[in-house]
Amino acid sequence: MKPIISAGLALLGGLLSAQTLATTPDKILFGSCSHQAKPMPILQAINKEQADVFLFLGDNIYGDTQDMHLLKQKYQQLGAQPGFSQLMDRHEVMAIWDDHDFGQNDGGAEYPQKEASRQIMLDFFDTPADSARRQRPDGIYTSRRFGKDDKRIAVIMPDLRWNRPPINAVSEQVYQQQRKPDHQGPYAVHDDPQASMLGEAQWQWLENELKKPAEIKIIASSLQLLPEFTGWEAWANYPYDRQRLLNFIKQHQISGVIMISGDTHWGEISRVDDNLLYPLWEVTSSGLTEEWKHVSPNQHRVGQATHQVNYGFIEIDWESPDPAIVIGLKDVKGQRVTQQQLHLSELQAKE
Repeated sequence: MKPIISAGLALLGGLLSAQTLATTPDKILFGSCSHQAKPMPILQAINKEQADVFLFLGDNIYGDTQDMHLLKQKYQQLGAQPGFSQLMDRHEVMAIWDDHDFGQNDGGAEYPQKEASRQIMLDFFDTPADSARRQRPDGIYTSRRFGKDDKRIAVIMPDLRWNRPPINAVSEQVYQQQRKPDHQGPYAVHDDPQASMLGEAQWQWLENELKKPAEIKIIASSLQLLPEFTGWEAWANYPYDRQRLLNFIKQHQISGVIMISGDTHWGEISRVDDNLLYPLWEVTSSGLTEEWKHVSPNQHRVGQATHQVNYGFIEIDWESPDPAIVIGLKDVKGQRVTQQQLHLSELQAKE
């Protein structure tokens, strides 16, 4: 049985953003970085979870091509993975892209095939022909709401590729002599202090989504958001975007925010609480097939990072007076490798 509303039906602009499902999820799973040509045994553990929702956070295939026929074939390879159709059938599914499924490694607005790539991705995730995601001039960002009454979850997925200005890089000498030995990447903070991955129209959409009522608001980002600098792609390369988001949450007293991300090829939990209304948490899950042994420094990391394949989870006990929320990562066998327990009251804006 197909999901009631799968990734393709994930909120079409403002029309479906008010739609909710009667059943509030108590378990949401997520992951990123699934190479279509590699074995994906982690899907077995995911399918055993009996979760309500699965979120694909980008690099859902490794396309890296301007040949759209080849891009389609790579999606077909992913669809043929043992357990993939079961995942789609058993879960409400939402998906956003990152660079490799967008079509160009570390690519942004300059990628010439982004319109064709958009249609191929949305076809794969069964997106309706009249979806706003197919037609917007500034990307495939999307959101969806689950539940009702005082047990509501919003999932908000920005598009960090469509509008993104070219990323800056340090010199090869600096990278080889300074960055690489410290497990950091070659990228730098953008020279333009107003440079934005999202663009103003998407920013207006994101802010409006965050203002809408929901007890838990999951910002599902394809790139890490809270870590301040890794040298790899992240919100930190575009500090205008990162600071604007943190400022908006504080100024508008947006409660219930949890952040999740992908891309890195390692998994970790981050926490930031400096000059904020309440601590912000981020779970980075990467990858479903990809591993990177040289985990970058992160002053906001809580607990240990993992460089093994992993998927992320958010579990909510809605029946407790102060709903308990457990966030973390699980390995290829479904065993927990890192986790953090919160309560909904800890995610509330306080005067």
